Amino acid sequence: MPSPENKHVPGSYSLEEILSQPQCWIDTFEELRQQNTLQSVANRFAQAAEWLFIGCGSSYYVALSAAATMSRLTGLRARALPASEILLYPDAVPSAAGAVVPVLISRSGLTSEVLAAAEVLKSRGIPSLAITCASGQPLQALASETILLGRADEKSTVMTRSFTSMLLALQALAAQVAGDSGFLDSLSRMAHQSVPLLPSLLKTVRTFVSNHEFEDYVHLGQGPFFGLACEGALKVTEMSVSYAQSFHTLEFRHGPKSIVGPETLLVFLLSESGYQAECEALREMKSLGATTVTVTNQADGAVRAASDLLVELQLDVPEYARLAPYLFVGQLLGLQTGLKKDLDPDSPRNLSRVVVLDDDTSSAQPEHVSI
Repeated sequence: MPSPENKHVPGSYSLEEILSQPQCWIDTFEELRQQNTLQSVANRFAQAAEWLFIGCGSSYYVALSAAATMSRLTGLRARALPASEILLYPDAVPSAAGAVVPVLISRSGLTSEVLAAAEVLKSRGIPSLAITCASGQPLQALASETILLGRADEKSTVMTRSFTSMLLALQALAAQVAGDSGFLDSLSRMAHQSVPLLPSLLKTVRTFVSNHEFEDYVHLGQGPFFGLACEGALKVTEMSVSYAQSFHTLEFRHGPKSIVGPETLLVFLLSESGYQAECEALREMKSLGATTVTVTNQADGAVRAASDLLVELQLDVPEYARLAPYLFVGQLLGLQTGLKKDLDPDSPRNLSRVVVLDDDTSSAQPEHVSI
C-alpha cells in the first residue's frame, strides 16, 4: 500500500508541465541548435512546393498553427489534415514524391492513425518528416527524417508542454526554410520573456475560476490563433469534463451566439492583424451578456471595458512568434476547473495517453483525443 507521502496529488503533473513550458522551450531551442536538426531537415526538403501537417486531436491543432506559420514565413502552400483524412481519402496527398512534405505529428510516436498515414506515404515513395517527444517508436522508423523533442514529453495524459514545444519547433523549422534568422531570434526571445508570466497568471486564473460557474465554454480565434482556440477548448473538455467549443471569432456571430449568456464563458484570442474586427465581436458578445476572458498582447480601453478577465502578454516579438503563450490561459482554465470539480486533470476519465486502435477499428482502447 503506497505511503501517504507517495500519494499522487490530483493535477500535480499537469501543473508542473504547464509551468515548465518557457524553460522547456529555451532548452529545446538550444538542443536543436547544437544538433543542427532544423538545418538538416530544411536542406533535405528544400525543393518542396507544399508542406502538409498531419496529426490527430491536439496534434492536429498543432498542425493548424504550424501550417499557418509555414505559409506566412515561406510563401509556400501549407495546410493541415487529420491523419484519418489520408486513410479515408488518400487523394488528399499528391502522388508525386517531392511535391509535398508530409509532417507527421505525434507526441508518443504510437498514434494508430498517424502510423497508418505514415505507412501509406512510405508505400507511395513520398519522403516524410516526423516530430515526436518519444524516441525509438514506430513513427521514427517509418519517417524519412525525425525531429525529436524528448525534453517536452509528459507524465500526464493531457498534452500541454508537448503541444507548445512541437508547435515552436515547427515554427522554427519554417523560419529555417525561409532563411529568416530574425524570426528564429524572436522565438528565442519570446521563450525568455515568457518565464515570468505563468506564476502570476496561475493565481489570476485560479481566483477567476473559484469565483465563477459556467455551463458552456467557447474559445475563439482567427488565422494562426484558430488552432490555439481549438486546443484551448479541448483542454477545458479533457481536464474538467466540461462542454467546450471553438470557432473562428467572427464566425461565432453566425448562429452560435445564440448560446451567449452569463453562464457562457467566451475566451477571445485577439490577434494584432485582426484586432479591430475581433474587438467589435468581443464588445457585441459582452453586450449580449457573455462572461468574457480576453488574451491579447496589448489591450486598449475598449477591450478592457469588455473583458471580465484581461490577460496582456506584452511580449516584444512579432505576432507569429508569440502564438504559444496564448495557450497558457486555456491550459490553466482546464486545470483549475477540473480541480474545482474534484477531478484529477492528470488522468481524465475515458482517456489514455495514446490512441491505439485494434486491427478491427470498431474496437479500440479508451481514447485520448490528444496524442
